[in-house]
Amino acid sequence: MGLSWQQGPLSSGAIGRFLVPEPLPTRLLYVEPLRRRMRVRFGREWIADSENVLLLFEPGRYPVAYFPESDISQGTLELSEHTTRHPDLGLTAWYIVKAGQKQATRGAWQHVDMPPYASELKGRVAFAWVAMDAFYEEDERIVGHAADNYHRIDIRQTSRHLIVRHRDQVIADSKRPLALYESGFAPRWYVPRADIDEAALTGVEHQTFCPYKGLCSYYDIGDARLAAWFYPEVSRISGLVSFEPDVVSVHLDGTQLKLEPGQTVIPHGPDRELSVDEARPRGQEH
Repeated sequence: MGLSWQQGPLSSGAIGRFLVPEPLPTRLLYVEPLRRRMRVRFGREWIADSENVLLLFEPGRYPVAYFPESDISQGTLELSEHTTRHPDLGLTAWYIVKAGQKQATRGAWQHVDMPPYASELKGRVAFAWVAMDAFYEEDERIVGHAADNYHRIDIRQTSRHLIVRHRDQVIADSKRPLALYESGFAPRWYVPRADIDEAALTGVEHQTFCPYKGLCSYYDIGDARLAAWFYPEVSRISGLVSFEPDVVSVHLDGTQLKLEPGQTVIPHGPDRELSVDEARPRGQEH
C-alpha cells in the first residue's frame, strides 16, 4: 500500500526490484515534504498547525507525519522518562501530550540522537495517531494515517466475463464488471448488483475501514463467511459488490482467480492501528 507498505518499492514484500548493479540495503528510509497544511486536535484544542510537515516512510509502516517544534503549541509537550531506540534513527524520546484537562502518556516522540544522514528530522515531533483526538488537512479530518502520496486507486470499465460460484450455485455472472487497481494490491473485480443473485447475500454487522476508500461492509454467502464486500462511499463502485477468491469460486474469462500473496492488510504499530470507530464522524470544533 503506497511507497513503503504492503508490496510497495520500499517494503519488505516489494513485488518489483531496483535495476542497480549492487543490492540495496534491506531497510531504506525516505522522507519528503507533505506539501499540505496539517493540524492536530487534542483536548478540544489545536495543538499543532503546520504547512511544513515531513513524511517519513520506512519499511512495513504507514507514513508518519513529523511536525517542526515551532509549529506545536507551547506547553503541549512534557518530556517523559520513557525512551526507545529506533533501528535506524537511534535514541527516541517520548512525550506526555497535554491540552485542556486531557493528557496522553507517550502521545508523541522525537528522535534525539540521529545519524547525520537523517538531519531533516532534527527538531521534529511525531504524534501517536490514536492517542490524539483527530488529524486534519485544512478543515477536513483524515483518519487512519497520514496520506501516502504514492498510494493510488484507479477504476476501469471492462467487458471481461466474471462468474462467481459457491458450491453449485451461481452467485454472479457479469460481462460488465469494474476493475479496481490499488497500489500494492492485485486487481479487485466489482460486479453490478443487477448481475448478482442478491438473495444469496446475507448482510453481516462486520465492517472494516480503509483510509482511501472509507467504510467497507460485508456479506456472507451460505456458510462462506465474509465472502463479499462493498464500499458505499466510493462513487464508481458504490452499487457494486466484490468477491473474495479464496472464499468462493471466482472465474475471470474462464480462469479461476486466487488470492495472491501479500494481499492481507496487517496494521503495524500502536500509532497506526486502523479501526471502524476511528472512521465514524466526530464533532469538528474550529
